[in-house]
Amino acid sequence: MGSDEAYNFVFKVVLIGESGVGKSNLLSRFTKNEFNHDSRTTIGVEFSTRTVQLNTFAIKAQIWDTAGLERYRAITSAYYRGAVGALLVYDITKHLTYDSVERWLKELFDHADPHIVVMLVGNKCDLEADRSVPTEQARDFAEKSGLLFLETSALASTNVEVAFNTVLTEIHKKVSSKEVVRGSISAVTLNPSVVPHPEEEKKPCCKNI
Repeated sequence: MGSDEAYNFVFKVVLIGESGVGKSNLLSRFTKNEFNHDSRTTIGVEFSTRTVQLNTFAIKAQIWDTAGLERYRAITSAYYRGAVGALLVYDITKHLTYDSVERWLKELFDHADPHIVVMLVGNKCDLEADRSVPTEQARDFAEKSGLLFLETSALASTNVEVAFNTVLTEIHKKVSSKEVVRGSISAVTLNPSVVPHPEEEKKPCCKNI
């Protein structure tokens, strides 16, 4: 089709969170509309792309997925480099995966651009009967931390499109407030004065500039 070549922006979005929360299936559901019931743990890093049309813009989303960043310390900074969006994923049925969200957030802000768009994602919402993380608890934390928030199910295909497209739309809002080189993913370092949303300022990022 060749339509993949016609895009205005490339946005790199990283998936982070504990192993087993469904990051790889969120990626495959969004980029290929597939779900693998016996997905193995991702070894190393992989990424998939999908071009989406948002308003008048074609955006090529480059979604990166990894397993256990803590086991691959050497790739950490490279993994985050150039990322303009992140989905921080936990499993609504495993409270331990939610408890580690703050640690992941700290790692993200240690390595990523301070203006990165971050969405907290409670995955596996099809397993409502086994829920151990209340929606309100996660939503309140996200609001306090200046994060977007959604619950998804890669299995049932619930909110997966919405999650990625919301992040891409927010990134585009930031980018369009400042001219960015066409097709550049690393040129989205924003001046704080042009951040359109005041809540962005409350993000727990402490970069020494």
